[in-house]
Amino acid sequence: MSGEIEARLAALGVTLSAAPAPAANYVPWVKVGTLVHVSGQISQGPDGLIKGKLGADMDVAAGAAAAQRCAISLLAQVRAACGGDLTRLVRAVKLTGFVNSTAEFTDQPKVINGASDFLVAVLGDAGRHARSAVSAASLPLGVAVEIEGIFEVR
Repeated sequence: MSGEIEARLAALGVTLSAAPAPAANYVPWVKVGTLVHVSGQISQGPDGLIKGKLGADMDVAAGAAAAQRCAISLLAQVRAACGGDLTRLVRAVKLTGFVNSTAEFTDQPKVINGASDFLVAVLGDAGRHARSAVSAASLPLGVAVEIEGIFEVR
């Protein structure tokens, strides 16, 4: 599957960089049996943190793009957990997405679709997963989105 994953990433114009280092006293991922639990990945791109509050200074499309960046970081962490070998990735199991949003904003699922749609585009049916999409009054460093994930590996 790794060759397929790399080809799909390339077709989307995405290159996985090194897995982001944790910002505090935790590990970026924990492997238990065949599951890799990836710590929350915050929205950041090549130009730095993607900050904003949905419903105030950021629209759904920008939030979905931020969620996609989180999914890219999730895959980078899974690759690290697999010793650099994405052929070991079996499937995405569960995502929990947190959206920095106003009390009135109710489109958190549409924002987290940015990550879900990306994983399906890259992994095919193996990218389909269970999911939660919740609002947060604020997120670390003022980022727009944070997503944690569980993945099955060989």
